[in-house]
Amino acid sequence: MNSKQVITKGVVETVIDIKKPVNFTGGLEFQSLTYTVTKKKKVDGKWSKEEVDLLHEITGYAPKGCVTAVMGPSGAGKSTLLDGLAGRIASGSLRGKVSLDGNIVNASLIKRTSAYIMQEDRLFPMLTVYETLMFAADFRLGPLSVADKRHRVEKLIDQLGLSSSRNTYIGDEGTRGVSGGERRRVSIGVDIIHGPSLLFLDEPTSGLDSTSALSVIEKVHDIARNGSTVILTIHQPSSRIQLLLDHLLILARGQLMFQGSLKDVTHHLNRMGRKVPKGENPIENLIDVIQEYDQCDFVGVEVLAEFARTGMKPPLLSDMEEISMSSSVVAPSPSLNREKSQDFSYSSQVSRSLNDEFDHSLRSPYNNNTSRSWSASNSAAFLKFTPSRLKNEHKVKKAPSHVASPGFYTYSSEIMPETPTPHSSDYTLNENDYLTPTNGSQEHLGPKFSNSYIGETWILMRRNFINIRRTPELFLSRLMVLTFMGFMMATMFHNPKDSLQGITNRLSFFIFTVCLFFFSSNDAVPAFIQERFIFIRETSHNAYRASSYTIASLITHMPFLALQALSYAAIVWFALELRGPFLYFFLVLFISLLSTNSFVVFVSSVVPNYILGYAAVIAFTALFFLFCGYFLSSEDIPIYWRWMNKISTMTYPYEGLLMNEYQTNDAFGSNDGKPVTGFDILRSLHIGTDEIKKRNNVLIMLGWAVLYRILFYSILRFASKNQRS
Repeated sequence: MNSKQVITKGVVETVIDIKKPVNFTGGLEFQSLTYTVTKKKKVDGKWSKEEVDLLHEITGYAPKGCVTAVMGPSGAGKSTLLDGLAGRIASGSLRGKVSLDGNIVNASLIKRTSAYIMQEDRLFPMLTVYETLMFAADFRLGPLSVADKRHRVEKLIDQLGLSSSRNTYIGDEGTRGVSGGERRRVSIGVDIIHGPSLLFLDEPTSGLDSTSALSVIEKVHDIARNGSTVILTIHQPSSRIQLLLDHLLILARGQLMFQGSLKDVTHHLNRMGRKVPKGENPIENLIDVIQEYDQCDFVGVEVLAEFARTGMKPPLLSDMEEISMSSSVVAPSPSLNREKSQDFSYSSQVSRSLNDEFDHSLRSPYNNNTSRSWSASNSAAFLKFTPSRLKNEHKVKKAPSHVASPGFYTYSSEIMPETPTPHSSDYTLNENDYLTPTNGSQEHLGPKFSNSYIGETWILMRRNFINIRRTPELFLSRLMVLTFMGFMMATMFHNPKDSLQGITNRLSFFIFTVCLFFFSSNDAVPAFIQERFIFIRETSHNAYRASSYTIASLITHMPFLALQALSYAAIVWFALELRGPFLYFFLVLFISLLSTNSFVVFVSSVVPNYILGYAAVIAFTALFFLFCGYFLSSEDIPIYWRWMNKISTMTYPYEGLLMNEYQTNDAFGSNDGKPVTGFDILRSLHIGTDEIKKRNNVLIMLGWAVLYRILFYSILRFASKNQRS
């Protein structure tokens, strides 16, 4: 990136262009990236809003076939820049232009040509390394044959150095698996199985020891050498890792402080007037300098960003302290005149300091009469360069095409050969001269998804069944609870008395059964919340559709839900000698379990963590239980609360079980010597006595199950996006 200051009618303007090698053969280019957020700030006891630039006018590039590292102190904007380049900032929030190999990047292009490896490893713990990569191949390499997919997976395992752990589980806190470095390499392999041309990695060495971190970066370096554009954020890399980083972008306060190769850092500091002590790391030294300016009361990192753009030397901090001390001894005068006097004294001394300290080596050897314009422009530019004016003063302008090409000096002879940098302030560079030529249209990217709808669903179902088979605790715990409770209910409510108390006891059995089935699905809350992060990672680059995931999840769990309902129904039905068709009794329990499971999964997709998920499910359970018709019949509930009876998922299974038991003229007890028939019980509870009501209740429960699944899909499709707003 380079910039020129041009004096037009006495006004200094900054013109920013991409600075990249003349032989730049492709990669990612970005211009004037700015990301502004609104934050609340408390001033004088009142809350006010202010706009803050997390990224400000960042212009640069990442060469193809190289590893570009984004570095800087904490809060510099490293991850924000990575998210902006990867399309993970919501449309309209990020300003600027990003292009890949000359093509303007949009959401569709970035999804199909890139991969983003998150800082956390989001993998299924009970899949082996081979299975994890094979499922990734199934999702991303749909048209290939199984043999070709296996060949590519085996080759990738060898390239990533995972041969020894090929059949080892990924593992987690409770299951022993691969090491941290191996898990990170598996995460990388999952996202590069389809050979993306653009690879983003957020802190790939975080949490790893030095040896594992070096191994990960070595594999990333090999990926770049195979032709991919690799961009990663990294914090405090070791000296061995630094040798593998081809291109550096150093940020501070959302602004670009340096761009170039590792060997250019020392030269950059020397031009700044800073010498790197022998034996010290130049990157760490530059970051220390950045933090010194950031903590200075007189200037900030803006002057370093200006130096990176234009070559205008930042004032030495020692000089700034001397100027501050001299300006503080100005003779006293009235307040207004004193302020003016101090401002003039301070400004003139800063101007003289900058004129003396400016890097004169940047002057053009072909235009020696420009020194006067350099001095004037530099002084004026610095006096105008304040944080409050930065946003408005620096505008990207396009120079006329007839401007002559200036002379240049060279930074690096390997990574950035013949990198152009301006020597004079009397010209501007045309940004179009340095942008990669485009062919006017993007190449055909193929279908959005690699597999058909049915193919995706089948792959997801296979993976779900493997996970359930290897983690049977969730399914078996539900089955054991329902089986045990079935035996307990069968012994407690056996042989009810032919009296009103016997009828009350039987009603208590039915309502407890409904509550038991509702509570048995609560453990699905953490199950999906843990899997949600994997879903976001996989769907962020079109591995499969959200609808396929929803259908596969439903189909996978239906047999297990049916088995749970059948085990409970078989025990209590025969032991308690219940009336009505057994099939209907089982169907009500099964669909009740299905609708409840759908509701719990929907809630878990909305809440951010399982603690809030449990709290929400318990709260809704209490409400549904209160309005299901057991405590107050539907007619006795106040009219303004009757809608709760209609939306309660406990209402319909409760009424269904009662209709199956009591739609008969048989007597179940007596009241004052008068027999009480089943129809009498239903009428007293304001529950329908027609046979068709039984069918309607089942259909309504199915409707609720479908509705909750549709809501679940909607959350996945439109709300589960890993993007900044």
